[in-house]
Amino acid sequence: MSTGFQGKFHRQNMLSRFAKELVRRSRSKCELCEKSGAKLEVCELPPFGEEPFPDGCVFICEECRKQIDNPKKTIPSHWRCLNNSLWSEVPAVQVASFRMLRRLAHSERWAEELLENAYLDPETEEWARQAE
Repeated sequence: MSTGFQGKFHRQNMLSRFAKELVRRSRSKCELCEKSGAKLEVCELPPFGEEPFPDGCVFICEECRKQIDNPKKTIPSHWRCLNNSLWSEVPAVQVASFRMLRRLAHSERWAEELLENAYLDPETEEWARQAE
């Protein structure tokens, strides 16, 4: 994988190419909170491969992205939407939902209960746990 500024720019350029495909997949809604009419952005989920690919990304709103990137700004009530997104047919959405629920489960009983009832296929669960 490329490193430094040039590598980061190349990766961001590659991710932006997926936007059209992700717009179709998400139906122009945040894939986590289902907000429509908001600016959406491609969020690549770790671990990162040599080259990014659409199935390794979620299309999310700025509010979700801000809270994912900065745990101190997490508003737990915003994430009640994970009750729906956890059951998405898209593995990347399941992974992002699972990871956020694990973060919230330390302080939110509803998130802990949702995790207890969650089912991910073994491959998806392994991917979700790789960032731990």
